[in-house]
Amino acid sequence: MKDKAAQLQVKVDTALDKLDIKQKQQTLKGYRQQMAAIDFWQNQDNARRVSQDEAKLARLIEPWLELKDQIDTVVELLSDGEDESDLGGEFQQAQQKYEQLSFTLKFNGEYDDHNAIISIQSGAGGTDAQDWAQMLERMYLRFVESESDYSSELIERSEGEEAGIKRSSFRIVGDWAYGRLQSEHGVHRLVRLSPFNADNLRQTSFAMVEVVPEIDEPDEVDVDEADLRVDVYRAGGRGGQSVNTTDSAVRITHEPTGIVVAIQNERSQLQNKQMAMKVLRSKLAQLKIEQHQDQIDKLRGPDTDAAWGNQIRNYVLHPYKQVKDTRTGQETSDTDGVLNGDIRQFIEAYLRENMG
Repeated sequence: MKDKAAQLQVKVDTALDKLDIKQKQQTLKGYRQQMAAIDFWQNQDNARRVSQDEAKLARLIEPWLELKDQIDTVVELLSDGEDESDLGGEFQQAQQKYEQLSFTLKFNGEYDDHNAIISIQSGAGGTDAQDWAQMLERMYLRFVESESDYSSELIERSEGEEAGIKRSSFRIVGDWAYGRLQSEHGVHRLVRLSPFNADNLRQTSFAMVEVVPEIDEPDEVDVDEADLRVDVYRAGGRGGQSVNTTDSAVRITHEPTGIVVAIQNERSQLQNKQMAMKVLRSKLAQLKIEQHQDQIDKLRGPDTDAAWGNQIRNYVLHPYKQVKDTRTGQETSDTDGVLNGDIRQFIEAYLRENMG
């Protein structure tokens, strides 16, 4: 066990170097000094940002520092001749903790530690595709519910005429949300017996899932106001009823890229514009990521057709049950579990093959 403990100590030290833990400790110290200032809360926006950054950074580095103390103590005691049987449990705990924490080493992208914005768009397949889009929406929201430190917030949603949804956007708040969920970006294909077909025939449906990092601070992504076309219009709900009495919905077009963002869920035109700008910055950040990929086909852009041949994952409910990722080969026959939010195996397989 002495050799294994020494090897684990080296792994932990290497991880701390990769995380640049000393610099992060200095940053955390700076946040806490700001928070201790008497006038800290006079600037509410800045105080909120600093408080959130402090909490996120503390959640990252403190478990690693605790692990380092733990394994250093085990190695020191073994070197002093302590009985290995007395330290076996302590070593096992340290080893398990390292395995749990080591996933953070996979995340070295510029935006991996950001929250995520997920947008789902129904594709080829008519009403079945709209129903499939809603099934995916439910799958991701169930995943968020299963993660104790994650939460979701609706941004925009458009329901289908008969069933399902045409599109839906929501933000996912949590540590490494974008880093983990970027694996879901792409076309998802469903094969099943259609509940909307009188003959109960097998139907293939598609939906596009777009995952972008949430850009909360405007200075993270520079947007020239001259490049924007802003349109306002009357927000409307189902059945032709007006949601608002004023033209509060906002559509922003980024003319150099052709990216269009329309938001109508907020109560005021100003709130809708602020949310639309946040989503636009997030989409531009994603575009920046895609442009710097060595192999662009690893991360499909938002203009990829949600149709046959482009899917990243197949969900087959008939004539057999299987969910298989076309990129990693990860598969399972537990289709019910996956559609109820158990997508960790696909996330982890993607991380193993594509990151770190």
